[in-house]
Amino acid sequence: MDNSVIELLDGINVTMNAGGMNTINIVLAFVMFGVALGIKPRMFVEVFRKPKSVILGMCSQLILLPLLTFGLTLLFGKWISWSMALGMILVASCPGGNISNFMSSLSKANIELSVSLTAISTALCVLMTPFNFWLYGNLYLDIASVRADVPQLVIPLWDVFKTIFILLGIPLTLGILTSQYLPKVAEKLKKPMQWFSIIFFIAMVVLSFWSNRAAFLQCIKYIFLIVLIHNLLALLTGFSVGSVFKVSKADRRTLTIETGIQNSGLGLALLLGTSIFAGLPPHGGMLVITAWWGVWHIVSGLTVSGLFLLSDRKKK
Repeated sequence: MDNSVIELLDGINVTMNAGGMNTINIVLAFVMFGVALGIKPRMFVEVFRKPKSVILGMCSQLILLPLLTFGLTLLFGKWISWSMALGMILVASCPGGNISNFMSSLSKANIELSVSLTAISTALCVLMTPFNFWLYGNLYLDIASVRADVPQLVIPLWDVFKTIFILLGIPLTLGILTSQYLPKVAEKLKKPMQWFSIIFFIAMVVLSFWSNRAAFLQCIKYIFLIVLIHNLLALLTGFSVGSVFKVSKADRRTLTIETGIQNSGLGLALLLGTSIFAGLPPHGGMLVITAWWGVWHIVSGLTVSGLFLLSDRKKK
């Protein structure tokens, strides 16, 4: 990649509308309510009674993905700028995204395992996200001989609490209670809620691209392939871990989706909503990679879910 392209990428400014993010979070809470309509409390007991898949999911997402992402940034070499590499490492250091729970539900994967992994990785992100970004970010900059210091990330505790309690805890609890005590109502709501969720996520793809169209169109041909390969690596990591350790088909699908869908919204919040990165040289590459990840993992998640369902139909 020549210097003119790097300057173009690093000069891009991606904006994030706070009101829009709040709207998305509210709708995500409704989506989680819909997912929980098919969950019974006893199912969570089974997940932690046999914690093998939970441990594998944590290792895949918190240890393997950041490590393999670091290796991928070195493999890309001069095809990416240092800021794009840090963007990849930042995304890989973030916890699982909330939409992974819906994708697991759509894929007929283990929803209880998916919810458990999302909640645990989100809780641990207070420590693991700053640590992984600091470790692999500094290693990359040392090897690439870039004169910049990786800033120390601080994950706001309120954001973590809000994600776990408001976006996961409350809607999940209400959905499970509805399923438990109002089974007929839950049965009637399940199908409409699923269609609403699919339409919502497709709309998210369109709106996310449209609101940042000027930025993406300037460099889409450069970042599309990079994010595609990175996201494919994440999905294959989860699938491979599940296959090597011979977990059930449903658990393997959950590990694939949980590792492949990252909370890039947290990455954007850190980049745009704080002064943490203010001391760095121009770093538009980080913004572009993180923002496009937020769009692309919805597309890839829906695609993988469709492939899993198609595989089931062929076997039938």
